[in-house]
Amino acid sequence: MTLAPLHLAGERLMLDPEGALVWPAQRLLAVADLHLEKGSAAASRGSLLPPWDTRATLDRLGALLRRHAPRTVVALGDSFHDPRGSRRLMAADAARLAAMAEAAAFVWVLGNHDPAPAEGIAGASVAEWRAGPLVFRHQAVAGTAGEISGHFHPKAQVPVRGTVVSRACFVADARRVLLPALGAYTGGLDVRDAAIAQLFPRGGRVFLLGRERLFSFAYAAVRGGAERNIHAISTLATQAPIH
Repeated sequence: MTLAPLHLAGERLMLDPEGALVWPAQRLLAVADLHLEKGSAAASRGSLLPPWDTRATLDRLGALLRRHAPRTVVALGDSFHDPRGSRRLMAADAARLAAMAEAAAFVWVLGNHDPAPAEGIAGASVAEWRAGPLVFRHQAVAGTAGEISGHFHPKAQVPVRGTVVSRACFVADARRVLLPALGAYTGGLDVRDAAIAQLFPRGGRVFLLGRERLFSFAYAAVRGGAERNIHAISTLATQAPIH
């Protein structure tokens, strides 16, 4: 697994191909948009989705914790798909999450899907979190420097050998880093969409997620037309490889 280095506000950060950000100097891991219990939320409305999204997302999160052994984990909002999500956790999933919270200090940034602290979940719940020159929040605020956020589930399309590949991605410039969604049942918003583009008026870099590494492109090089529904079902397992 090859991480990509990035500098923001004078701090050296690392981007993990699984979709997480690492701040080595602080032993900090940041992830965004877990949307735990999205499947059970859909089932309550009559949509018959496989109820394994929480398990798959916790598998990803657990692998990141084992790889980086963070002291602090910052979840950048929309950690649960709705305010009652934590109540619907299967006992085994609740136990896994509790074990993770014993291994590291969890900071749960509140998002638009989870605007109040989740019931029975260990860790601190905050509107935003600051450490040194960096601020961690759910949704980016224009004009902010040193910002790390989620919310938009960024995706990008790039031309590769006569075809077009669409992937979840990081977006970064000298002022901020936008993280992809880690949740198993999350789609994405095209990085050329105005909601994201206005945050990067001078361009920047897009880092597409790969199986073992990230693929970096200038913001201007990515194509428009990626999926615009950030709540569609992810198809990460069927994505075409980039060589």
